[in-house]
Amino acid sequence: MTSFAPAVRNRRRTALALVLCGGLTVALAACGTEEDPDKGTNGVAKLSAAAIDEKARAAADAATAVRLSGTLVSKGGTYRLDMKLNAKGGLGSVTSKKQSFALLRVEDELFLKAPADFWTHEGSAGEGESADAAAADKLGGKYVKVPEGDPSYRQLRGFTDKKVLLDGLLALHGKLDKGGRDTVAGQRTIQILGGKGEGGAFDVSLEDQPYPVRVARGGGGGTVSLADWGQAFPLEAPQEDDTVDYGGQLPKSSG
Repeated sequence: MTSFAPAVRNRRRTALALVLCGGLTVALAACGTEEDPDKGTNGVAKLSAAAIDEKARAAADAATAVRLSGTLVSKGGTYRLDMKLNAKGGLGSVTSKKQSFALLRVEDELFLKAPADFWTHEGSAGEGESADAAAADKLGGKYVKVPEGDPSYRQLRGFTDKKVLLDGLLALHGKLDKGGRDTVAGQRTIQILGGKGEGGAFDVSLEDQPYPVRVARGGGGGTVSLADWGQAFPLEAPQEDDTVDYGGQLPKSSG
């Protein structure tokens, strides 16, 4: 009598092999279709936190211009910034709790423009009040040249200095770590953290140049967006008839 058992066993082995091979093929195909998170990026997300930090700072330093907008919180108060900066200076606005004013700097010439009530010194009275009002009328709405010897010159200039502002904003404290990925202003980003974020953080673009595009300062020091990297803007001193040179030192102001 002829036995069919070996043939049956062979068919079973063949069927099992086909199932296993088919499952392996599906698994490999599935692995092959997983999207690479770095596909189409500049590749910096693959680097260490320290290397990303270095590349972001280098890109920021090399950029010819940038726009900063957001809030800075310091012991001196809270400031809302909207500034365009390049190597020669900057222009834009600064808003504090009490006042809002425009700043314009071309090389070492710094100008401040504010409404008349900015120049009205609180607490003045009598003849002082009259002189104060006259000064306010003269200065209000004009570009007032800030003398280099004035105590406020250094502080106000800092708002218009690309290097000073970026060095301060991008300073992280503590061990550098990589945070999560995000999308900021339509750009894919990777975050760099100081410590676990308490030492500040900033998002680095994964598209084109690795520019910093958003900064969160440590200790609740405010959040600032950085955009328009390398985009030129006109920067010229104001017209002479729109400028007031007050002399060696600015008058006191309410701001």
